[in-house]
Amino acid sequence: MTLAEIQAAIPHREPFLLLDEIVERDQRHIKCRKTFRGDEYFYAGHYPKFPITPGVLLCEAAMQAGAVLLSSHVATGDARVPVATRMNDVRFKRMIKPGETIEIEVELVERLADAFFLTGKVTSGGKLAARLEFACTLAPREAS
Repeated sequence: MTLAEIQAAIPHREPFLLLDEIVERDQRHIKCRKTFRGDEYFYAGHYPKFPITPGVLLCEAAMQAGAVLLSSHVATGDARVPVATRMNDVRFKRMIKPGETIEIEVELVERLADAFFLTGKVTSGGKLAARLEFACTLAPREAS
């Protein structure tokens, strides 16, 4: 999936778009990639002289991948967008540094009306960096 297709599926934009490409996708699973270049704004303060990717951004990358996955569950013309409602059992296992590529896998576990329950896993070099459970609902997109 191209960047244009990702941007058509979710409202996120630079500097807060945390997906570079969609590797594979079906109705219940998505796999994405993101390479942190090192010039992203957050490395200047997290942490100077020892830059690491904030764990909350690994979670956000998983939730953005989940939003792309859920975009196929929203009817064409529906003006609602997926928004996170909770995160559970978040675990960070390894640091991600500038220059690393992460793979993000998200699975839709259950849907109850407009509530979606998902699991996410972030890896780099085949090693687990983070995992989480999260939920989303559909919220009206505000007119601009």
